Amino acid sequence: MASLAEIVRTRSRLSMAELVHLQRLVASWNLLADFCFSDLLLFVPLRPEDDRSVAADTDAEAEFVVVGHVRPSTTQTLYRNDLIGEQLDEQERPLVARSMRLGEIIEGEITVAALRERVRVLCIPVRHDGRTIAVLSRESTPSVGRSPGELERTYVDIFNRFARMIASGEFPFPADDSDAKESPRVGDGVVVLDRSATVEYASPNAVSALHRMGVHANTEGMRLGDLGLDDEPIRDAFAVGKPVTEEVERGDVIILVRTIPMLDSQGVSGAVVLFRDVTEVRQRDRLLLSKDATIREIHHRVKNNLQTISSLLQLQGRRTDSPESKEAIAESVRRIRSIAIVHETLSREAGEDVAFSEILRPLVQMVAETVSSPDREIRFDVVGQAGTLPANVATPMAVVLTELLQNAADHAFPDGVERPDGNLVRVELSDQPDEVVIRVVDNGVGVPEGFSIERVKGLGLSIVRALVTSDLQGTIDLFEPPDGSPGTVVELRIPTDAVLVT
Repeated sequence: MASLAEIVRTRSRLSMAELVHLQRLVASWNLLADFCFSDLLLFVPLRPEDDRSVAADTDAEAEFVVVGHVRPSTTQTLYRNDLIGEQLDEQERPLVARSMRLGEIIEGEITVAALRERVRVLCIPVRHDGRTIAVLSRESTPSVGRSPGELERTYVDIFNRFARMIASGEFPFPADDSDAKESPRVGDGVVVLDRSATVEYASPNAVSALHRMGVHANTEGMRLGDLGLDDEPIRDAFAVGKPVTEEVERGDVIILVRTIPMLDSQGVSGAVVLFRDVTEVRQRDRLLLSKDATIREIHHRVKNNLQTISSLLQLQGRRTDSPESKEAIAESVRRIRSIAIVHETLSREAGEDVAFSEILRPLVQMVAETVSSPDREIRFDVVGQAGTLPANVATPMAVVLTELLQNAADHAFPDGVERPDGNLVRVELSDQPDEVVIRVVDNGVGVPEGFSIERVKGLGLSIVRALVTSDLQGTIDLFEPPDGSPGTVVELRIPTDAVLVT
């Protein structure tokens, strides 16, 4: 289905400013549909074949396209099918054409062929910068033999006041602070204020919201501030003539209060105040924030503990005379530090996912500092991105890459080997749709004859093989560069679905 913007751009002559005005109207018209208990349709005149406008030539038959359709949540819809994109002419919608030409609110009844019944219609010209650019049509079945109650009469009166604002170009407001996901709806509770900000009417749901805030007095004829509520949002809305949305907290109850001023020729003639109880929502938000902060603190403490263990092992290594023991302790320290880097990164991030590049670069730097010396310089590079990984995947990946980088430094460049263009170890990352691919490439002496990673006995590569195949459910391959250049390529392939479920 085409969007409002697409239909307007391709099938009308409206300017960008006029399109934005219609988009603002559509963004807030759920409220209007609920107040009038009706479907709302937005009609835009089709682009004429020549340069004449419908308003300038009263003999031309108008044609319109429906660019918006909203259904009420306070009653049953009139139309089962969505009408957006339908093209209608003046014969089918005479009241729309008349409202467009005259720039006036027109009320009447028409027969809709698709429904095969009479429909009650109120056509409201949508004005922008003194020009009628569209028509908003309120459509419902005629009410027969039923007297509306106080709530329905009040809501329809509110809609009629907004309709006059639409016809005069005062609604929608040029700037609106509402958030579609957070903004209260009519069913959440409505209070109507008069010109002096005194309560004229409070819906049953609004009364319930006030009761939850400890206000049990009769609100009619009172100011909300006189009842002990923080009415600063209301005073701000009356002062600036624009909607104001704020949260009011009283005791353990949090109410989202949205004040929408209603305007006439004399300024602000009153306001509609919508209430929504967001106590449970905010409590969940606070619990999530608290949980997130707790998790980050745990990662921070784990990192500190691992660093303490690493320091103790280094002290132990300095006290031993055995070269084999020193080497084993150094390898353990390196593995512990690689895990500590993961926890350090997670202690700074919100949630349990982390961009792997934030972990990889400190790992590469750590290995580079360990293996490089004035007698043997090795350059380490990182190319590409591996995306975001869960913590329980990032940890084994960090250990695996630490082992592979250390292995490349130890075996690709034995003493006396120095490449003309420098010794290089490069990590290549690729985040593909079905898998994460990581390659560790060096330009060293190459793969020893008869070497197989499946039959390797060394502890480091045994750890790598076990973590890749078991924890990460991936594969590991070792081969020479395909372009025939010297060196070795170690390729890891980790399935995306395995990463997601790990």
